[in-house]
Amino acid sequence: MTEPGAGPAAAAGIQIRPAREDDLDVIAGFEIDIARASFGDEAIEDPALHRKRVAGALGKPGEVTLVAVATGAPAVPVGWAWLSGRTNSLTGARYGNFRSLATADVPGRGQVAELLMQAVLQASDQAGFVHLTGKVHASNLGMRALYRKFGFEATHITMERRQAGPPGSPG
Repeated sequence: MTEPGAGPAAAAGIQIRPAREDDLDVIAGFEIDIARASFGDEAIEDPALHRKRVAGALGKPGEVTLVAVATGAPAVPVGWAWLSGRTNSLTGARYGNFRSLATADVPGRGQVAELLMQAVLQASDQAGFVHLTGKVHASNLGMRALYRKFGFEATHITMERRQAGPPGSPG
């Protein structure tokens, strides 16, 4: 993880630090933004639910929860990232599940996202993960580009078919 006052994050006026309980309200907002980008009208937008999900991961072994903050305002996250350690049920191999990355609509937003991605990759390396997975909605071009920039490749595509109603019912 990027150390405060060192490296490219500090040069950008951004610090990457572990998420804390007092960050949960802002993080819940980021999780709602991610849900909207991923699920549109079907997004779960309950802040209490997202807050509870994230709170369960804070400080838990195998969970990396990071926020980006401006060095001049370290109490207000401008970005969020979440990495979970997982075990392949068939092989027993450990891998990283990149669960979330979101940034506030601030100047330098792309750079904040890149700094968070760098910190996630560093945490993944420190955990010894040789495999890292992440999901992104097909229409989220910004996140898809960020994944590609950091060496991720598409390996699976989820196909969905949704009917408007029961078979035979009008539209």
